[in-house]
Amino acid sequence: MSAERPRRDWRDTLAEATDLALLGFAVAVAALPLLTLAPAVATASAALHDRAVTGSWPAARTSLTRFGRALPAGAAVSAVALAVAVALGADLLALAAGRVPGGGPALAVTAVVVTALLGYAGLVAVAVGRTGGRGWRAAARQVARTCPHRPGTWAAAAGITVLAALLAALVTPVAVPILGGYALAALHAVDARGRAVAGQPVTGHPPVARPEAS
Repeated sequence: MSAERPRRDWRDTLAEATDLALLGFAVAVAALPLLTLAPAVATASAALHDRAVTGSWPAARTSLTRFGRALPAGAAVSAVALAVAVALGADLLALAAGRVPGGGPALAVTAVVVTALLGYAGLVAVAVGRTGGRGWRAAARQVARTCPHRPGTWAAAAGITVLAALLAALVTPVAVPILGGYALAALHAVDARGRAVAGQPVTGHPPVARPEAS
């Protein structure tokens, strides 16, 4: 007779919620220099992947090692991401204020593009987590290939990132890091669901990432 799996109760749910909140705060602290944003997200994503595969979080030393290894390429990724975010944000503000031609249609198109890019970036962060927090270039290429074949997953990831951004503008600043941890966990769940529907492996030990320039 096989033993029944233990039933989860409110204590398990509370512990998981607390872990995700702490993960969000850890990412926020590690990302304070701004150029460490991508390495911090990659390390947190790898921790979430380990949690899904093994049922437990990686050791602190493992996460610190991953963070250090992700710094060189991650700093460049952070710089590019921040530059794109500033450019798109300025474009949206200029369109909304009427300082550039195009009006409502141009604003709507730009908003759709920004939303799609946010969903793409979220799925890239998940893909990097599956390779131990490294390999941004390979992850970006992989997600660019799979997004058109998994539009539902892409749309769901975009929705998660947009909702997190909207909530971040509404809640007290101290709660923003909590949203980050929850949003990253939701992106992993959406990606796992999409991979299961597509018949792709959902979990498994992450492959060894080859050293890359980014």
